[in-house]
Amino acid sequence: MAKIPTVAIIGRPNTGKSTLFNTLIRRRKAIVSDTPGTTRDQVAGLIEGEELDYLLIDTGGMGGGTADKELEDDVHQQSVLALEHADLILFTLNSREELTRNDLEIIDILRKQKKSHVPVILVPTKCDDPRTIDSVLPEYYSLGISEDIIAISALHKTGLPELRSTIEEKLLSLHFERSPDLKEDAPRIAIIGRPNVGKSSLVNAFMSETQRGKSPLLVSTIPGTTRDAVDTVIKYHETDYIFTDTAGIKRKKDTKGDIETYAYFRSVKEVEQCDITVLVLDATTPISRQDKRIAGLAVEEGKGLVILMNKIDLVSTEEKKLRQQEIELQLQFCKFAAIIPVSAETKEGLLKIFDVIEMVQRNRTRRIPTKELMDWYKTAVYGQPMAVLAKSKLVTQAEEVPPTFVIFVKDPKQVQVSQLRFLDNSIRKTFGFEGTPIRWITKRA
Repeated sequence: MAKIPTVAIIGRPNTGKSTLFNTLIRRRKAIVSDTPGTTRDQVAGLIEGEELDYLLIDTGGMGGGTADKELEDDVHQQSVLALEHADLILFTLNSREELTRNDLEIIDILRKQKKSHVPVILVPTKCDDPRTIDSVLPEYYSLGISEDIIAISALHKTGLPELRSTIEEKLLSLHFERSPDLKEDAPRIAIIGRPNVGKSSLVNAFMSETQRGKSPLLVSTIPGTTRDAVDTVIKYHETDYIFTDTAGIKRKKDTKGDIETYAYFRSVKEVEQCDITVLVLDATTPISRQDKRIAGLAVEEGKGLVILMNKIDLVSTEEKKLRQQEIELQLQFCKFAAIIPVSAETKEGLLKIFDVIEMVQRNRTRRIPTKELMDWYKTAVYGQPMAVLAKSKLVTQAEEVPPTFVIFVKDPKQVQVSQLRFLDNSIRKTFGFEGTPIRWITKRA
């Protein structure tokens, strides 16, 4: 299966990494703030370029400079890991400031820890006046890190076309190409969840006897056994499904050592690249804050979601009922997702998963004709306290996945979150959309 190249943005805090990331992926995803150290975990975004696709990673700031010293070392280490596993590196420097000790420390890390064949593009940021860059270019070249220096202003969009084309040029020179995997009909399904909830056991239970004999996945009662993401093609009723068993996603403060941090990094990447996430919960333990965080990651990324309540063979009928009620209560923000009680050990409930996955995949790409959409909308807002939404004359569905609806109103700032939540509930009652998040966009008419 072809590998998607990874491009990592690194630099000390407050050099414009997140602003650059948001501009390149053309949507606001990373938090942008003047406070150094705002980005903690890596944020990933898949970019479909002119000639090939690549995964862009926004890392936390390296080299210190934040007020939160407790997390600073961990953030730095996660950024170093991203650097070590990247296929191309964008190194940001604040062009408005002199080089700092932290900048020089990062340069030293680049020299010692990046792979020798990995290109570096030096990106001076915040170059709102391009004439000012000429005076500092000799100093940047003298660093000996890169011959490719592209000054940008994310705010004014200057330098960005050159940066995009240079990124693709460098990746193509490393013999990467557009991955056909992204265009296949077979849905990619990421099995996600905390460590030791039975993710690998579930994938093993799906596999045929022949598959298990040739390439069994590692199954263990030791939390965190799976360190990397593993693809397995499962055929059911002549349809192929690509299952990815990911390393368990831990809270960042519980992630110890390079291997576990890299496992977290890979799991986040797999969620970004998949079509549908299958969140595995342990029926023998209460819902945790981390379970909520993992479910939120899938919803935020706009992925289809199926919830499996595993290990039901270890609980009584009454306990199973109580656990399902707890899941419904604690995960209300993803109540559109089906909850399926299963047992990897006895295989109870497993075959139900494929019908649900088929339904979710259809709903993720489903389109509602504009006339039907307008008829529903007029009925939904009639007699409701919807303010400017009640006066809207046009609602359309955008060409995006997950389903995204655009409402044109006189003043988008007057639209309240509770009103959009009402529309979300209403459209689901009318058209379904089980298993997929829905996006709402308000634009000025």
